[in-house]
Amino acid sequence: MLGLDSVDSVAHVIQVALTPVFLLSGVASLLGVLSTRLGRVADRVDAVAEQLETADPVERTRLEVRLIYLRRRSHVLDAAVMMGALGGIATCFAAMLLFVGTLRDQAGISLFISFGFALLFTMGALLAFLIEMLLASRGIRDLAASAAEDGEAAEPSHDEESEAGARPSSGDSA
Repeated sequence: MLGLDSVDSVAHVIQVALTPVFLLSGVASLLGVLSTRLGRVADRVDAVAEQLETADPVERTRLEVRLIYLRRRSHVLDAAVMMGALGGIATCFAAMLLFVGTLRDQAGISLFISFGFALLFTMGALLAFLIEMLLASRGIRDLAASAAEDGEAAEPSHDEESEAGARPSSGDSA
């Protein structure tokens, strides 16, 4: 019966088909981290936009530059989320092909292409995440330098540290 004539062969099919689920679990965790970071960027945009309403011209320029920087971070995070989601979809497709291919004895090239896309999209999401982390780190250094120039404390606030992942709160790996 299509290669599924024993318990061992059925168990092997299930084992092989569940292997992509481990990648899917990692992608889901990555998407959780990315959505948390995107929420933090959105909170920072709201705070800067609120400050912008009452800022003097010099401060306004500095805040507008900050908004441009935050927009760049949000675009990188958008790309990371899209690639992570596509990686998850491709992983699910690969798992489905393993099941269907075993029943029809035809998985072959489609499976390799599907799983290959899953790996490429996941690598792209991780690369975009790395870029966003570097942008966040640069933002903290810029804020610290700006505060030092203004004579304020050179240490960034807790919000800015946690935004870049320097001190993640419990349950938050961003």
